[in-house]
Amino acid sequence: MRDIFGIYRGLAVLIALSALALIVARHLLFPFFKKIAQKSKNKFDDLLLKYRTVERAVHLVPAIIFYVLLPHVLPKESILFQLLFTFNNIYFIVISFLIFDSFLHACASHILSKSHKQGLPIQGVRQALFLVGLLFCTILVISQLTGKSPVILLSGLGALATVFMLIFRDSILGFTAGVQIASLDLVRTGDWIEIPKEGINGTVQSVTLTSIRIINWDNTISILPAYSLVSTPFKNWRLMEESGRRRIQRSLLIDARSLAPLSEEQIKHLNNNPLYRPVLENLASTFPKDEKPLNLTVFRLCVDAFLRTIPEIDTSRTLIVRELESKSYGIPLEIYLFTTTSKWIPYENFSSTLIDRLMARLPEFGLTLYQRP
Repeated sequence: MRDIFGIYRGLAVLIALSALALIVARHLLFPFFKKIAQKSKNKFDDLLLKYRTVERAVHLVPAIIFYVLLPHVLPKESILFQLLFTFNNIYFIVISFLIFDSFLHACASHILSKSHKQGLPIQGVRQALFLVGLLFCTILVISQLTGKSPVILLSGLGALATVFMLIFRDSILGFTAGVQIASLDLVRTGDWIEIPKEGINGTVQSVTLTSIRIINWDNTISILPAYSLVSTPFKNWRLMEESGRRRIQRSLLIDARSLAPLSEEQIKHLNNNPLYRPVLENLASTFPKDEKPLNLTVFRLCVDAFLRTIPEIDTSRTLIVRELESKSYGIPLEIYLFTTTSKWIPYENFSSTLIDRLMARLPEFGLTLYQRP
């Protein structure tokens, strides 16, 4: 009887000691780390506090004390020892998993806080690691409840591999895709992407482990599996937006019937424009005296000179005005250049105004646009 009372008294002392250790850890160790984090210039320790990593870690202190002292209080052969020992181990495993989850949140936030890492699909990778940790935590808990080695349980999972592949197919494929997307920096949150095969054209709102959410320009929402970005061709406009330069590639369809050599009167009229005069002087040195340049040739060269005077055009990049192959609907005169703005509305306004100005200059050269009868 005395032994029984002694055992229960020792157990009560052990529980009280573990509870006291938790109180001391929460009121001494945790505030101590908090003060260090506040004084430190490193932001990562602040994230550890924000996501309760340290707060959860202090719960390991009573579990460790209970694990070390329990064999000195109860005989290992007793049922009560086995129950308390198993419960303490499960508690330790669950708390460790919660610490791991908090640490993943802190790491993900720390990476995304860096300006050059913003928009990376880090959350998808975090979710994948969370699932892996959850799987191991579940196996360890089952191992404690059944008394079997985790290795035996893992070997037994081979028979269920097909079932797991069916259940976690999107998660597994999403994890591999997330690693490729993050390592190759294929897409970020906020990127404008086009997937013609899926009819998608819009901004990426979120990238998770299993899916990608995209808001299209018509305000519809498209959701597709994360691994589709790896297996399906798509266009990412990020570089265009970051560079602040956007291409204009438009054509004027010139009526072939309006092509003719410039007359003396037209040449004199064009010479009055200081922008056109150098173009005509250069042409005069290359053409025989008895041969006049074609109006389309002069127009093409004058347009090139005109475009190089517009400040909204980046002349350091490719700028070319060229004639394409003649078609049944006219002669395409293509304008290929880059603007100094990539914003949608200013870009569209500028490109439309530019084409309007070029079309308005056609009569000066005796040219007309082709119009299908």
